[in-house]
Amino acid sequence: MTDTLAESSPAENPLAAGLERTPVAPTTLVIFGASGDLARRKLLPAVYNLAHEGALPERFNVIGMSRRELSDEEFRAQVGRAVEEHSRRPPDPHVLRLLLERASYVPGAFDDPDAFGRLAETLAARDEEAGTAFNPVFYLSTAPSFFEPIVEALGAHGLDRRPDADVRVVIEKPFGRDLASARALNAAVLRVFEERQVYRIDHYLGKETVQNMMVLRFANGIFEPLWNRQFIDHVQITAAEDIGIGTRAGYYDSAGALRDIVQSHLLQLLSILCMEPPVSLTAGPVRDEKAKVLRSMVPMLPEEVPGRAVRARYGPGFSEGLPAAGYLEEEGVPEDSRTETFVAARLDVQNWRWSGVPFYLRAGKRLTRQATEIAVTLKPVPHLAFQEGDASGVRPNQLILSVQPNEGVSLSLVTKIPGAKSRVRPVNMEFLYGTSFLSQSPEAYERLILDTMRGDPTLFARNDEVEAAWAVVDPILSSWGGDGGPIPTYPAGTAGPREADALLEPGVGWRPL
Repeated sequence: MTDTLAESSPAENPLAAGLERTPVAPTTLVIFGASGDLARRKLLPAVYNLAHEGALPERFNVIGMSRRELSDEEFRAQVGRAVEEHSRRPPDPHVLRLLLERASYVPGAFDDPDAFGRLAETLAARDEEAGTAFNPVFYLSTAPSFFEPIVEALGAHGLDRRPDADVRVVIEKPFGRDLASARALNAAVLRVFEERQVYRIDHYLGKETVQNMMVLRFANGIFEPLWNRQFIDHVQITAAEDIGIGTRAGYYDSAGALRDIVQSHLLQLLSILCMEPPVSLTAGPVRDEKAKVLRSMVPMLPEEVPGRAVRARYGPGFSEGLPAAGYLEEEGVPEDSRTETFVAARLDVQNWRWSGVPFYLRAGKRLTRQATEIAVTLKPVPHLAFQEGDASGVRPNQLILSVQPNEGVSLSLVTKIPGAKSRVRPVNMEFLYGTSFLSQSPEAYERLILDTMRGDPTLFARNDEVEAAWAVVDPILSSWGGDGGPIPTYPAGTAGPREADALLEPGVGWRPL
């Protein structure tokens, strides 16, 4: 083919402003589980959008592998449909055609040695065809039970190292089910790959607001002097979804909200929010500081869990004005399920900066609306000088970092209402990515796939981070596993169970959803 993907993007596009065009070495992206839901909805559209922006390397291949029997042509048709249905922009026919020309498929089970032999032959054929050594990126978009067998098979077929190329492996969450299994999986992966080759992905870390948290703190002198226990009263981190489990009962019932959201997404957000300034914004220093935060979180004692963590699950209710089934009525959920769809917890970071500041985390499904945000509430003013007027509008300042659906930052200030009386009320100063940059933020997977091809692990979790996060939630899992009592419920479409209110300090309420 005469055109390359890097040359195929349309004229300069303001949407591409955030995607730097630093050179990327020739890469072959191998997606295990290529016929699955994640690949269809997120990974393949992300690869297309990188191609649209001209961010892919000039020489690029994508190879799908799964148990489904497909020909190369059938796989290309599947890729095309995934892009048409789930891309954040209508596909450009020329760009899509060039991408599909570089797509191929290897059928086979993940425990079938012959399938990995065929994969090795396909990789070698791509290198020979191009006359260059492509960097292989193995993306494990599969059920967690396949992570270890795939890694072992890659090692057994010599696909873990190449003298003429950089080999990388991307592992989706959940990375383990508890601390013991995470340690075992880390050990299995590191028997085959070196840590520098391993990219444990958490798509929250690819979101613009999450990346902007470090810039907000360390590039703006107004915030860092206040970023400590002297000025911050408490922090709330929320990941609320208005949808149920859909068709994911098989996965979700074995995980639950604590494993699915808190151990990964929310603790990663907390570690970035609380970390000390790194010596540089490169992978090693950033991940060192995040790991320090997680190690500063003293795990709960068994007797502390009931007073510091709450679980619940949604019952029948309404969502978007329509009747919604309860969790136990969802298709595929066992009648005797003990899985939670909501979790709230009070956590503490025991270090010099944060000691005494409560961190309230909550995550759940079938709540009032979708919202992922971090709310940093400052301490109230020490003296209220508005006794002569109406001081009811005085509220502590809040910095709100909105991760989704509308990425941005807002700061609440108290101001005087125009008029003769000294009446005050809070107002918001807002920054939204869409309005400030007149563009749509790239999808998180676009940034993370591109970083993997570049060999930049800054936005990926290191092995010690993963294990430190599991150490925080392990006592909660153990306590709930031994508790056979009833699990509280909340009506679908509401803000969650009332039991979560008991975690808060007097005078503090959960932010409205």
